[in-house]
Amino acid sequence: MGSRYENKEEEKMKCHYCGGKMAKGKTTYSINKKGYHLLVDDIPAWICSQCKEIYFEGDAVDIIQNVIKNIDVGVAKLKEEITA
Repeated sequence: MGSRYENKEEEKMKCHYCGGKMAKGKTTYSINKKGYHLLVDDIPAWICSQCKEIYFEGDAVDIIQNVIKNIDVGVAKLKEEITA
């Protein structure tokens, strides 16, 4: 049952940039912020078959944002410790 739904969902997904077909896959998320660099591998995402544009689903975005917020807090605390 699930695979039929996913196939229909993939058929409907079009890239906003080039109009190419989107397919579910996994990718690396990276961010470079003042004070740290973060790489997270194997994040579920929609990936354009033509231009390779990446779209993360809402749940993944929420989790990534929470991780970044927690790291921001930790880095700020660490910097306070170092300068104290």
